[in-house]
Amino acid sequence: MASAAAQTKDSRKKHVPLRRCVSCAKQLPQRELVRIVRDPSGRVSVDLGRKKQSGRGAYLCHEPDCWEKALKKDRLSVALKGAIAAEDRQRLQEFAKGELQQAH
Repeated sequence: MASAAAQTKDSRKKHVPLRRCVSCAKQLPQRELVRIVRDPSGRVSVDLGRKKQSGRGAYLCHEPDCWEKALKKDRLSVALKGAIAAEDRQRLQEFAKGELQQAH
């Protein structure tokens, strides 16, 4: 029979950080979302690294519809607190078409 101290240690759950998709507002574990970041220079890009890039971040789920809505309705601009340049917007759309549609 296991001791009470061993049972409480085993029964503790590991903390899983949750984030909310700025488009559909679903709350999911952070690792299941894609982070979009505005770096200190103002450039907006997809943060794919294991270490977070510095800057203002926002999260989107892997649904292509969410990416489309976030870009069309300027939800990303609001979340990142600034306008997204045309070339950055184009790069985000290309990422959504390429990477996300391969996953589905």
